[in-house]
Amino acid sequence: MYPWIWRHLPGPAPVRALLVVVVLAAAVLALFQYGFPVLAPLMPFNDGTVSQ
Repeated sequence: MYPWIWRHLPGPAPVRALLVVVVLAAAVLALFQYGFPVLAPLMPFNDGTVSQ
């Protein structure tokens, strides 16, 4: 899978490496801005079992 992606990226190796870093940064940003906030209410981690 990764060699296939690497072969299809344009430019020489330094440009490809920069593109990979940019795409990974964009994916992380998208997850933190949109993905995780949507999923947070569905996670049971904030449900307390100890009551006062």
